[in-house]
Formats: sequence, C-alpha cells, structure tokens
Amino acid sequence: MPKRSSGKTQEKELTFSFKNIGKEAPEKLKDAAKFCEGYKTYLDKGKTERECVAYTEKLLKDAGYRAFEPDMSLSEGDKIYFINRGKAIIASTIGKRDISEGVRFNIAHIDSPRLDLKPNPLYEKEEIAYFKTHYYGGIRKYQWATVPLSMHGVVYLKNGEKVELAVGEGEKDTRFAITDLLPHLSAKQNERPLKDGIKGEELNIVVGSLPFEGEDVKNAYKLMALKFMNEEYGITEADFMRAEIEMVPSVKATDIGFDRSMIGAYGQDDRVCAYTAIMAEIKTKSPEHTTVTVLTDKEEIGSQGNTGMASEFLHHFMEDLADIFGVKVRNIYRRSICLSSDVNAAYDPTFPDVFEPGNASYINHGPVLTKYTGARGKSGSNDASAETMAAVIKIMDDNKVYWQIGELGKVDEGGGGTIALFMGDKDVDTVDLGVPVLAMHAPFEITSKLDVFYTYKAFKAFYK
Repeated sequence: MPKRSSGKTQEKELTFSFKNIGKEAPEKLKDAAKFCEGYKTYLDKGKTERECVAYTEKLLKDAGYRAFEPDMSLSEGDKIYFINRGKAIIASTIGKRDISEGVRFNIAHIDSPRLDLKPNPLYEKEEIAYFKTHYYGGIRKYQWATVPLSMHGVVYLKNGEKVELAVGEGEKDTRFAITDLLPHLSAKQNERPLKDGIKGEELNIVVGSLPFEGEDVKNAYKLMALKFMNEEYGITEADFMRAEIEMVPSVKATDIGFDRSMIGAYGQDDRVCAYTAIMAEIKTKSPEHTTVTVLTDKEEIGSQGNTGMASEFLHHFMEDLADIFGVKVRNIYRRSICLSSDVNAAYDPTFPDVFEPGNASYINHGPVLTKYTGARGKSGSNDASAETMAAVIKIMDDNKVYWQIGELGKVDEGGGGTIALFMGDKDVDTVDLGVPVLAMHAPFEITSKLDVFYTYKAFKAFYK
C-alpha cells in the first residue's frame, strides 16, 4: 500500500467535516423510524399550542409526573410539571446535585404559523359564506391558498361554557379552504410580486354556499353557516369575540420518499424539538443536574404575552423551585446552561443561492448547533460564547451524538430569532440546538427521521 503523503496525513489530522448519518450509521435507521412513529402521533394530536399542552400533560402523567405546587416537598428523582394558562408547560426532574449548582434548561416552542380567525370573522359575499382571517407568524401567504384546512380552538359561550373545536381532522369531517384564481384569469395577479400573490385580506376561508331555508333574511348564507355551528356547538355570532380559533392544514403527518427516510407534516417548527425534548425529559431518571424542560408559546410573534418567553412565567416557577430548596434564583441562573431548542433551515439544493454551503445545515447530519441567530449584523441574537459552545459540543462528542453547525442562510439574505436571547437576559449560558427543516414555515414541512432521532439523543445526553 503506498505511503500517505505528508499533505494527505495533515489533511486527515487538521481538517474537519460533518458526517452523513445515513452513510456512517445506517443501522440506526430502524431505531429512528421507530422513534418517529410516536413523533408523528404527537404532530397529529397537537395542531395547536393548547392541544400540544394537553397531549404533553397526558404523556407526563402516564410517566409519573405530579402537578407542581409551590409548597411541595421535593427530592432527587421527583418529576413535576406546571401548566401556564393551557398554552405552555414546564416539566422537571430533580437532580442529584444541589440546585444552586445550576439546572439544565431545554426550551422549545409549540406555536406555529397559522391563520387565526378575526374577532368578527363570519360574512357572506355573492352567495358564499366566509371566515375572515389574520395570519399568525411568518407565512408565505400564497402557500395557504387551495390547501384543505381544519378548524381548532376554544370558544366560551355567554353562559360560561367552554367549547373545544377540532373540525377537519376526522376521516369523515368536513374541511375548509381558501380559493385562488385559475391560470386563465390570473394575468393581472401574475404581475404581483410573489409576496403579494395572495394578500392578507384575500385569505378568506370558504365555509358554506347554501342559504338559510324559509322566510327571507338579510344574510341567508351567513345565517346558514351560523345555524350549523349553533346546532353542533351552541355558538352564536357574539361568541366569536370570546374565542381563540385557528385554521391549520388538515394533513396528517406522513412518511416522505421511497425510502421513508423523512417526515412531512404541518407544524414541525418547532414541535419537532418539543417532542424530542419532552421524550428526553421523560426518559431521564436521576440526572446530575435538575432538568427544566419548557414548551412555550408565542415564539413565532416575538415571544411576547404571558405565555411567551418574554414573560415571567418561567422565572416565577424557578423562584418557587428555589424557595423549596432554600436558594436564591439568581444563583441558579448564573450556573445553568440552556438549550434553546429550535429548528434551522436545511440546505435546499433547489434554492442554493440563499445558503452559504460551508455554514449551512443539511438533512441527515444530525441536530444543528446555531451559535447565533438574528438578522444581518446579528441583531436580536443571543450569540453563544466559546465556553458554551465547547460545553455543549463536549456533551455530544462524549455521547457519540452526530451533530453539525449551521447558520440561517447567507448574512444579508434574512435571518430569524428564537427564545435564546430571553434566557441570555436571565444570565443563563444559552445556545440554539435543533432539527434542520426543509420548507420551514410552509403548511407542509419536511424533516429527516435520523435528525429527529439524534436530536432526541442529544437532549438525553444533555440531561444525563
């Protein structure tokens, strides 16, 4: 065998590249596929943040978690959870070390881009009944036209009764949709910029086309739609003002590709990190450091509001936890480390121009460490320190977890934000880690089963 040249030897010793798990560890495909069956169920059960919290609570209770009380007694191995207004949830396992030595935070968000109904949504126009919507989060509006939609949410009736809606998920359920122009009549629409192909006020959802039967009424088509909702759910038009109703794609999570190596579904940003985080939390039995897993709301619109990470709900939980163990919460924060578990944009060979290949993330290469997010000059970014990067990389390397580094596109192409900066503001060392996603924020996103599985393994290693 010819002797390696000095250059070849140095190339092997000095250079580095991230590995494709499908090539390096094909034997893990079976484990990944098995793990992702539960993930697909999680996606189908949790189309909204409220549904995610409800299903997550079920998983936690089945695993022996108890509802947290500020005056409860806690010891090593105890598992607790806390729900904030039905739209965010915290789970925790008490560790071996004193809590003053810091905790392991893992925070994902469970809200996703969608269409919310306006407070006064129902109207009719030219013999068709519609819902008016206001889009939530960053969407490409044209992608939501002609997609089968389902209706989810809660309505409080005048008498105080709570009505929960999930219309369009059952096999025999009706669906809803937004129309678009046919190619033959879209000459003027075709001249619009792509971002205005469908405008916000054109995201109108068809809900009926038959008139109210009987005596003449002013809005017969609107009234007919109300008649159906009233008979089925007891809803009147005034009740919409006491409601949170979200329109989401009715598609079920499904395998993608001949090799079934990927998952296609709505809402994988960021429920893919939520599921992997909560499963790692559940599987953690007696960690060194106390774990605190948070599934939060409102990230897609800036994390504001009392169920988002800009609020104090996590801080108040940590204050109560600190009081139980007789320590100061600030001493916990400064010795803690946090994974801001959010997705990154996977390199898409169809649209290569927006990526910088050497600093992009790729499917089947494992979870993505994102040192900083923000836009252009890192505006709105946490920007993790070298010490934090070294600590997290060591955990993954020591536990043989495949991982990669990635940025969210080229420097001047855009950018985005996560919850990382809010944890940094609490004096917690924080870095982003999550799954690479194709077609992020679309009504149908794609992830790799291997990436989902190794993100779960990364979180388990982080908690160990």
